[in-house]
Amino acid sequence: MQKPELSHTTYIDLISGRVPGFHGAAARTALTALSWPYSGIVRVRNYLYTSGRLEVEKVSARVISVGNLTTGGTGKTPLVIWLCRLLKARRLRCAILTRGYKTPKGELSDEPAVLTAQCPEVPVIIEPNRAAGAAEAICRHNAQVLVLDDGFQHRRLARDLDLVTIDATLPFGYGKVLPAGLLREPLVGLRRADAVVLTRCDQVSDEALQQIEKAVRQVNGDLALIRSVHAPAAIQTAEGRQIALAEVAGKSVFAFCGLGNPQSFFRTVEHLGGRLVQTRAFADHYRYTPADLTEIRRQAAARQAELILTTQKDWTKVIRLNLPQEHPPLAHLTVELQITAGKPELTALIDDALGGRMAHR
Repeated sequence: MQKPELSHTTYIDLISGRVPGFHGAAARTALTALSWPYSGIVRVRNYLYTSGRLEVEKVSARVISVGNLTTGGTGKTPLVIWLCRLLKARRLRCAILTRGYKTPKGELSDEPAVLTAQCPEVPVIIEPNRAAGAAEAICRHNAQVLVLDDGFQHRRLARDLDLVTIDATLPFGYGKVLPAGLLREPLVGLRRADAVVLTRCDQVSDEALQQIEKAVRQVNGDLALIRSVHAPAAIQTAEGRQIALAEVAGKSVFAFCGLGNPQSFFRTVEHLGGRLVQTRAFADHYRYTPADLTEIRRQAAARQAELILTTQKDWTKVIRLNLPQEHPPLAHLTVELQITAGKPELTALIDDALGGRMAHR
C-alpha cells in the first residue's frame, strides 16, 4: 500500500513547528535557507512581468483568474464552479482553462473531473500552456469568457480580473515561502489582486477573520474582501443513493480524504453532526488503490462506523475502482461555495471585467 501521506504529514508538522527539539529546529533552518533562492526567483519573475520586460499575451475573450498564494486546498474549485454558474446564468459562453493532467488511462484527474461534473455545459480545457488553451477555447468553443483555474502565478496570459482565495483556517501557509512554509510567493503578490475571497469562514472566529483581513489590507488596501463558506450540498453513495444531510447527525462516521487541508473536511463532517470515529488523511491528489479501500473498510468496520465519507474530489478516483456494495456504505460529500459577505462588491468587479472597464495586466 502506498503511504505518501505519512511524509506529507511529517512535513506539515515540521514547518508548523510541531516537531520540537534540536532536529526540528535544524530542519526548519535548512528549509528556510532553501526558500531564499526560490523566493528570489519568484520576485525577479514577477518584477519582469510587472515592469513589462516579459510580455503578457492578450486574447479576444475576457479572462478571469482564480488562484491562491499557498499550496494545498484553499477552495479554488468551488469558486470556479460558482463563477461559471454565474456566467452561464448571464447567457455567456465560458470555458475553464486548467493545467490539470490526465491519468495513464486517459481519464480526467480529480479537479478537472469535479469541474466537468459540476459544470457539464462548460468546456474544460486541460493544457499546461494557458495561451494555447485560451486559443483552443476561443476557436473551438467560441468562448467569450475564460476562467483561468489556478492562474494567479501564471503571468503570461493577460487577465481582466484576479481573484485570490485564502483559506481562513490556514491563511498564510505558516508565513514562509516554499519549502520553509506553504507560500507559493511572498504576500506582497497580493498587490496585483483585485479581490480576496476568504473561504471556510465558518470554521474560524470573527476575530480571526478580522485579523486576516487586516493583514491583507496592509499589503493591498484597495482590493475587495469577500467572505464565503463551503456549504454541504449533497451526499451520495456508491450505489447512487442520496443521503439527506440531516441523516448524518448522530451517525458514527469514518472520514478520509486527500486534500491540502484535510482538517477542513473533517470539521465539515462534524458541523453536520457526524460523530467521527476515525479519520485518515492522504496526500493531496492521492491516487487510491483497491488495497487502500480494503484497508479503509476494515478500519471502518473495526470502529463500527455507520458511514464512510469522503470528498467529491477524492470520489472521482475512488469510484474508478469498481467497489462492491458492502457495509458500511461508502459515500461522498459535495460542497458549494456560498458568499456570506461582499457579494455586491464581487459581482460589481465581475461586471466591470466583463464590460472591459478594468485594464489588462
